Amino acid sequence: MTSRLTSLAETDQVDVRGPRFAAWLTTAVLVITLLVSSVSLGAAAAILGLQAVVFAIGALGGPRKHPYGLIFAKLVAPRLAPVTEREPVPPLKFAQLVGFVFAVVGTVGFATGLGTLGLIATGFALVAAFLNAAFGICLGCQLYPLVARLRRSRLPA
Repeated sequence: MTSRLTSLAETDQVDVRGPRFAAWLTTAVLVITLLVSSVSLGAAAAILGLQAVVFAIGALGGPRKHPYGLIFAKLVAPRLAPVTEREPVPPLKFAQLVGFVFAVVGTVGFATGLGTLGLIATGFALVAAFLNAAFGICLGCQLYPLVARLRRSRLPA
């Protein structure tokens, strides 16, 4: 029984390097979005819309189903030293949900000609992605315990 519990606990955690790799790719996509927005709001909407889909997959399926996570698992992880640090999946899924919300708002802003809205939403997502990539600070993960606590306090007894 103990080995089964350990196995379940490990499957609900992932190598911290995977989400950080995903954050670097996300950072690149968001920087490209901002650069493209100076030329074409429509093209920026398309790029950010694709990133929104990536965020949605991560929010629903978690890091193991996330497109960037799959790239990490297939191409990068096999070349790295064994895992030494893991992090839980639920906060990562929540962080992807937050990214999804910003990406949708930014996509709508760019698509409707509200470039400033698109820039602000993309900028917020970029700051969060860069903090995770460069410093291992996941803002969505930091918010997760608060949101989980609020959700539990609202459940009927």
